[in-house]
Amino acid sequence: MDDKWLVGVDLGGTTIKMAFVNQYGEVIHKWEIPTDISEQGRKIPTDIAKAIDKEVVNLGESKSKLMGIGIGAPGPVNFANGSIEVAVNLGWEKFPIKDILEVETSLPVVVDNDANIAAIGEMWKGAGDGAKDLLCVTLGTGVGGGVISNGEIVQGVNGAAGEIGHITSVPEGGAPCNCGKTGCLETIASATGVVRLAMEAVVNTDKPSTLRTLLDEHDQITAKDVFDAARADDELAVEVVDKVAFHLGLALANSANALNPEKIVLGGGVSRAGDVLLNPVKSYFKKFAFPRVAEGAELAIATLGNDAGIIGGAWLVKTYV
Repeated sequence: MDDKWLVGVDLGGTTIKMAFVNQYGEVIHKWEIPTDISEQGRKIPTDIAKAIDKEVVNLGESKSKLMGIGIGAPGPVNFANGSIEVAVNLGWEKFPIKDILEVETSLPVVVDNDANIAAIGEMWKGAGDGAKDLLCVTLGTGVGGGVISNGEIVQGVNGAAGEIGHITSVPEGGAPCNCGKTGCLETIASATGVVRLAMEAVVNTDKPSTLRTLLDEHDQITAKDVFDAARADDELAVEVVDKVAFHLGLALANSANALNPEKIVLGGGVSRAGDVLLNPVKSYFKKFAFPRVAEGAELAIATLGNDAGIIGGAWLVKTYV
């Protein structure tokens, strides 16, 4: 069995990342295909199956080399039967991807939420460094989370554990969130949240700032612009980043107080800001966390990037097939 390959699949709204991974978590070969969301995403399982078959042939291997498929998908997952409860950006509702993909590929399939498999990937081969109690938060267009306790992903009663992005950060008067609530952490610590806060700061103050200049010249600001400006000690940008760090540090502290993790890993595009975000988050985390919890937890930036999901998917196969 040691020479068998594990297939990791990270299903996103724009692209589907795939890889053949060995038993040690090393990526042998990776590639991606576009996500076809036409016809309410019905073609996606067939596209994945065809892509796997094609790459096996291209590498001169037999399909018997493959042990199984581990796939991460957006939205709540019914881990027991491998169906996606709802994935709005794919057009799925109670979509039985495990059953369909097993028929299409003749391989066993394990399905979990995409944030969960990113957390698993970081635990196995990334910044988690083998920690068995780990909290992983992905800061991208939205804010996702995965909770690992004693080496196992926490699923919750209906697959919605780890929704750290929907912790309420602003109880009154918060910005609307895609989940239907207002004031969620996602409205602040996501890339779109950072941009919204920066735009509000520029509009509501007369302070000189490179952000104001960028907005005047290009009619937009990106999250990267905000962090770059903060790194250059732009006063307004520093204030925006501090606000993001405050809410993120508070949410992580409250989550950690319940979980007592060894590692807290920040991933996703926003995490590429590095120390300019991580250092103030650490400061607020230490301020708000129960002292013994703060002593036990190490905050770190994710190291696997886009490979976290495919490596986490491979781990699902290794563990459950």
